[in-house]
Amino acid sequence: MTIDPVLIDVPERLDGERTVLLAPHAGLGAEMAVVIGQSLSHLRPWMPWAQEAPTAENAELVVRRMQADFIARRDLCFQIYARRADGSPGRLLGGTGLHRIDWAVRRFEIGYWIRPEAAGQGHVSEAVRLLTALAFGPLAARRVEIRCDPRNLKSRAVAERCGFELEGVLRNNTLGVDGAPRDTAVYARIAG
Repeated sequence: MTIDPVLIDVPERLDGERTVLLAPHAGLGAEMAVVIGQSLSHLRPWMPWAQEAPTAENAELVVRRMQADFIARRDLCFQIYARRADGSPGRLLGGTGLHRIDWAVRRFEIGYWIRPEAAGQGHVSEAVRLLTALAFGPLAARRVEIRCDPRNLKSRAVAERCGFELEGVLRNNTLGVDGAPRDTAVYARIAG
């Protein structure tokens, strides 16, 4: 018998050594709008949703939809925070999550973004490790993927650093932010 995903316990907080991941919550929109606005030049080449700065109201709408999707187990988004010395979440650094979930197969895709001044400090790699442990642990994943534009060398480096293997490059399988066909590098880890 298959369990309804809504009944699966998913922690709303994941703690790393330097990073805290928190599930989305109402009231976060204004802060998210500021962080995204400050990160646009960094994100624009890769993220279709980051082409223009969101308003606080638009960002709040997105955050509340992410919260609803988290509760329904359709999409498990988390915000990335720097961890303070006392263990509490500090500065909002970016976002991550388990996306494109197939509960029957137990397949998940990890996505991530980080504000430019926090890039290269290990927060994204730690977030990926936390989500990978969640997926293969309590969520009983069979497969976890990271997909990115092959030209996004920083994203590829995160996947490789976290033990994901390049399975191949799908040619012209999606459209880039400019509407032109683009390739997708597919990295994966499998259970066992």
